[in-house]
Amino acid sequence: MKVCGLTVPREAAACAELGAWAVGVVFAPESPRRVDVATAAGVLAVLPPEVRRVGVFVDATPEELAAAAAGCGLTHVQVHGATDVAAARRATGLPVILGIPYDGAGASARADASDADLVLFDAAVPGRHGGTGTTLDWDALAAGRPRRAFGLAGGLTPSNVGDAVRRVQPSFVDVSSGVESAPGRKDPDLVRRFMEAVRG
Repeated sequence: MKVCGLTVPREAAACAELGAWAVGVVFAPESPRRVDVATAAGVLAVLPPEVRRVGVFVDATPEELAAAAAGCGLTHVQVHGATDVAAARRATGLPVILGIPYDGAGASARADASDADLVLFDAAVPGRHGGTGTTLDWDALAAGRPRRAFGLAGGLTPSNVGDAVRRVQPSFVDVSSGVESAPGRKDPDLVRRFMEAVRG
């Protein structure tokens, strides 16, 4: 499980203690969860070595990616929008997660064609790149899965993630707004319930 949009160190530490595979910090300018590099460094510094540190970017330049990765110790970069996967990998030397808005079979084809290290499907919401709390069409994705492993995001909560995992069978799930008390503020009890639902 990846928990994304962390802004507070103690909440990042709680996510790690509860079993998160990865913790994400958001650098996208339009996000209410946006942090600067110094804040991100503080959030990620509390994580144990085995937890992945993911920076989330929209339309970022290679220079922006490289500066953020070096400045806060990222282990992965997650790119959305116009950012080129190969350029992101060259700039940072890190594995790249490609965020793909799910709009049907074409999204699965784009996932299979991508040279990203991981792909993550999120709901296709015009003008947005995630964190919307909107679910995608799980049945359509289950019926037209890509050939490669993929992650699932978009409107996941403790009450629906178990059903999503059973129906879609993703390699991992990614949650942000579904475990929050306010944008950027994770509720450890909701994170625990979410994790229990995934494991169940």
